Amino acid sequence: MGWIIAIIVGGIIGWLASLVMNRDASMGIFWNIIVGIVGSFIGGFIGSLIGVGATLTTFSVPGLLMSLLGAIVLLGIANMVQRGRVR
Repeated sequence: MGWIIAIIVGGIIGWLASLVMNRDASMGIFWNIIVGIVGSFIGGFIGSLIGVGATLTTFSVPGLLMSLLGAIVLLGIANMVQRGRVR
């Protein structure tokens, strides 16, 4: 059941990040889920560096915000690689 929730939340986080980074039209649901899940790992790493910790087994607002931040960072890196700049 945890994986299903992770996929749903990952899709939502990836979609929100794609809206923030202005890439919503070029991404489908699959890539939103991938960006959200990978972004949550990046956000967890960033959170551990600055002391905002979250675990996969507990639901928390700081964890969601760090996941969104990680997904935005991931899309920023993707923009730099594809277009040579961050939007």
